[in-house]
Amino acid sequence: MGHFIGLKAFALRMQERCIEPLELISGNDVLIHCDANDFRTRNFFAFLRRWHAMGLPGIHGDVTHVLDMKKLRKRETGIAVLTWDPELGPFTEIEQVGIQDALNDAYGAGLLSEEIYLLGWLFIALGSRPIQLAALKVCDVVCSVAADGTESFILRIPRAKQQNQSIRQELKPRALVHQIGRPLFDYAQRVSESFVGELPDTQQAPLFPLPRQSQYRADVPGWGRFHRTSENIRNLLVSGLKKLSVRSERTGAVINICALRFRRTLGTNLAREGHGVLVIADLLDHSRTDSAGVYVAATPELAMRIEKATALYMAPLAQAFKGQLIAHEGSAVRGADRSSRIIDLRIDQSARPMGSCGSFSFCGLNAPVACYTCQCFQPWLDGPHEAVLDFLLEDAKRYSDARIAAVNDRTLLAVAEVIRLCRTRKEQTLGR
Repeated sequence: MGHFIGLKAFALRMQERCIEPLELISGNDVLIHCDANDFRTRNFFAFLRRWHAMGLPGIHGDVTHVLDMKKLRKRETGIAVLTWDPELGPFTEIEQVGIQDALNDAYGAGLLSEEIYLLGWLFIALGSRPIQLAALKVCDVVCSVAADGTESFILRIPRAKQQNQSIRQELKPRALVHQIGRPLFDYAQRVSESFVGELPDTQQAPLFPLPRQSQYRADVPGWGRFHRTSENIRNLLVSGLKKLSVRSERTGAVINICALRFRRTLGTNLAREGHGVLVIADLLDHSRTDSAGVYVAATPELAMRIEKATALYMAPLAQAFKGQLIAHEGSAVRGADRSSRIIDLRIDQSARPMGSCGSFSFCGLNAPVACYTCQCFQPWLDGPHEAVLDFLLEDAKRYSDARIAAVNDRTLLAVAEVIRLCRTRKEQTLGR
């Protein structure tokens, strides 16, 4: 495909300047119509060399001399990773947590299908290429039960981009945590049941099948019917996660979500955790370590300790606070229920509540830290929110590891947003 794209670019340039049909590509044509700074030219040159080596007609003998003399721009790899490009580079810690929280919230609210929800988590957890997930079958999700009843889950992922190898010729096992493995296994069994009567072995059904009304694939050996294409998987992910509208604390705009960014994020996270190029290359399914070196070179990244002023400035951009600010307890959803109060004596020894919980279901999360990014949280206007922010900032200073210290960065921004909203509300009240 790269060779074809290079040839097409060359042909279009020739078409703009030549009237007569081209019967022979000469060295002069290559000099005039090939842009040394165009990445497609490198692929086209490789194509011309192969063409000449095969002795086929249509190419002049002086072309190889020109190819040897013409200098091409060195292909730059990993620029988006090294520069932490906000559009195509890896996600920051705050952006990652924002996407994960939004993914869970949207699925819990019924805004995302189970298929898109699980697909999103596989991209986050494994950093796989779309073509690898497109080629998955139901039988690739494996559940093992130990003697003590403990379940473990394995996903056998087809290798991709291997020379002279079909997509499902080699499967690489990847362990899944129970929180992803169990729902994925249950989903796979439901997909299998939906193909009863359509396939002789329903375990060979695609894990993420095309809708029945769509045209199925029958032209890719080793895949079988009803499989999506890699482009279809990519579009399914993007169209589904666009609904989340998660904003970046770097730009203030909605995060550009694409499959490649999850892959680059996983590689960057592995490097930040201290893994070497061999481990990174293996987990990203690279046959060589060249590309993996980019992730190691990108660390330490733009790691910064968020201070109070920084948090207040970044808070409106991140939009991490999802709840609703209320004037007093009487306005809360569960205002009559004193057990809905969020209190932490470590932060305020007078037991002043930060707000109320609007959820009627059990919650085992760490209050009040987890509350500020929860959509059910209703902070009070006179709550000790500045004390919460100071507590989190001091807590982060206890850790020498930047990754551990950054765990609550998104919560910091959510608390800062509540403080900002409280100040604005009070100023408006005084102004009246």
